[in-house]
Amino acid sequence: MSQAPSPLLEVRHLRVEFNTRRGTLVAIDDVSFAIAPGEVLGVVGESGAGKSITGTAIIGLLEPPGRIAAGEIRLEGERIDNLPAEAMRKIRGRRIGAIFQDPLTSLNPLYTVGRQITETIQTHLPMNAAEARARAVDLLKEVGIPAAERRIDHYPHQFSGGMRQRVVIALALCANPRLIIADEPTTALDVSIQAQIIQLLKRLGREHGTAVMLVTHDMGVIAETADRVAVMYAGRLAEIGPVQEVIHNPQHPYTAGLMGSIPAIGQEVERLPQIEGSMPRLDAIPKGCAFNPRCPKVFDRCREERPDLLPAGATRAACWLHAGKAVDADERR
Repeated sequence: MSQAPSPLLEVRHLRVEFNTRRGTLVAIDDVSFAIAPGEVLGVVGESGAGKSITGTAIIGLLEPPGRIAAGEIRLEGERIDNLPAEAMRKIRGRRIGAIFQDPLTSLNPLYTVGRQITETIQTHLPMNAAEARARAVDLLKEVGIPAAERRIDHYPHQFSGGMRQRVVIALALCANPRLIIADEPTTALDVSIQAQIIQLLKRLGREHGTAVMLVTHDMGVIAETADRVAVMYAGRLAEIGPVQEVIHNPQHPYTAGLMGSIPAIGQEVERLPQIEGSMPRLDAIPKGCAFNPRCPKVFDRCREERPDLLPAGATRAACWLHAGKAVDADERR
């Protein structure tokens, strides 16, 4: 039997804090997961769940007062969360690529896209100007920009939103990174462009063995793209497992609520189910399971003890419903 490939990215017991005048706010609380080479891990949850901050912590771009307070992040076995800023900057372009929601924040409006891509290539790879330009044209073609030989000399404002996002993806790919952090990469795009970018991300995993962490609130994008999905709530993992299992057989009441709120084609209902209430503020996370005030299946233990991820069928869920008979037997003794 062949061994599973060792993880390309490992996040272990990550804790991110923000020190404020009102005290320390915990934005990420004991989050652990791994991504294998060629795998797409979707990270989903409501706004404020901690999805983007997890990605930002991995690529070393947390802004003060945010800081990694505990845990570790390993890329291909090497610990990267405690590296000096200059060493992390080299890793960020070379081994980790980042794609953000708004391409205008990633592109300099004063330079042509070709200059931005070739300079990035030359920073990280041993190429002269002509070789870097040829590679930049190839990358623009690979991400689906027509007439790339001509468009390479255009400025960001001369591209549509969808085309700009493709340029950002080309920029993220230019040094053949091992890991891509994609934060809402398709949110502002129309559906046909979305589908093309999803196909591109999947192809990267297939052809180059690139690992992708895809942060989004769009379950449709997750269903199309991801191999596994991690559901976040109030800075913790609520559930993690194979994407089809999580979508069709969710084991955490929060995941079930998320899936229930997605309309099905051909289904006629008066109203879609909704999760009552809203995500707690970081300074008001309830005792026990953070979801307990909104949970339809809450019981006493949920209000007192915070569950870790527990085996739940084909997935793992942070829910006391899965504590199992062994735990009940311990309690009776």
